Amino acid sequence: MGSSQTVTVKYVIRAKFEIEGVVEKSDVIGAVFGQTEGLFGPELDLRELQRSGRVGRIEIKLESEKDKTTGMILIPTSLDRVSSAILAASIESIDRVGPCAAKMSLEKIEDIRDARRKAIIERAKEVLHDWTIEATPGTEQIFREVSETLRLARVKKYGPEGLTAGPDIESAKEIIIVEGRADVINLLKGGIQNVIAVEGAKIPETIIKLSREKEITALLDGDRGGDLILKALKQVANIKFIARAPKGREVEDLSSKEVGTALRKRVPLKRERPKRRQKKILVPKQIVETTKKLGGTLEAVLLNKKMQPIERLPVSELAEKLQEVKDADTVVFDGVITQRLVDVADKRGIKYLVAARVSDKIKQPYGMHLLTFMDLKA
Repeated sequence: MGSSQTVTVKYVIRAKFEIEGVVEKSDVIGAVFGQTEGLFGPELDLRELQRSGRVGRIEIKLESEKDKTTGMILIPTSLDRVSSAILAASIESIDRVGPCAAKMSLEKIEDIRDARRKAIIERAKEVLHDWTIEATPGTEQIFREVSETLRLARVKKYGPEGLTAGPDIESAKEIIIVEGRADVINLLKGGIQNVIAVEGAKIPETIIKLSREKEITALLDGDRGGDLILKALKQVANIKFIARAPKGREVEDLSSKEVGTALRKRVPLKRERPKRRQKKILVPKQIVETTKKLGGTLEAVLLNKKMQPIERLPVSELAEKLQEVKDADTVVFDGVITQRLVDVADKRGIKYLVAARVSDKIKQPYGMHLLTFMDLKA
């Protein structure tokens, strides 16, 4: 149900739902309006709020699988904080969608104005950065000479390996990986502070960990050394973009303007789709024996480090159970390995995750084996 008035959105209510059955978006919308109607009078009635332009168009995102429907409800509102909180709580009170039992839970109430403020601040940083880069050569040279000592003081040691880095590595969502200390110092001179050095041919664990948590751009020399670092990064780290110095040049020798040009010309890293394994993977025989017992059951078995079964349960309960279990080393189940399940298993230190098949575009954690039943050899 829409409104003819423009809504000046202050908050967005985000609520997750789980429904025991298959339903459509219209069913969820009907439940939202129907089960909140009359709870708090016309002042907080959804239909009235939409007519008056204080609540915008309600958006439903859902997907159904195995006779269950999950998704998200998004409600934009210009109400005050108290009214928005009451409206969010009323959404959580919905317990049925159509003929199906349902559970609603508030994920968060997002302050749009706060998001705008952050976007403005980030844009202001970009404007200031570009302004600095485009300064006249004479001014830039004077600035470098006067502030050299201060800039060098901003160089930090980061991680257990003591890698050379700028001061913004911890707080930045995006970081730039370079090859050595001189590269870090050169980028700091241009005002780029979210930078860290690999410092060697072997990729440090700190870089691998950062690549799982943040968006990574690798800015590398335009020579064979840069090629080798890039090859190593591809094998162990999750790199999103690649930027290179001009052919035959090193990052430490680039001007601020040349660094900016190289970063603007960065390209997404193309990953080759892994080829299907031709040979079986050798695993403990207990894993193979367990897979034979699970075919067609939609069940999972948890094994400890001694390959002894410690629990058998439905696949639908697996993700939740893994968050509680302590002694599991291997998980074998008749289902599909998803990214959510991989993330949960990684936090619990699972070594083997074995299933009927693996979803596409899975980010495989370091030290975990993701296998299908067809891959195994006792």
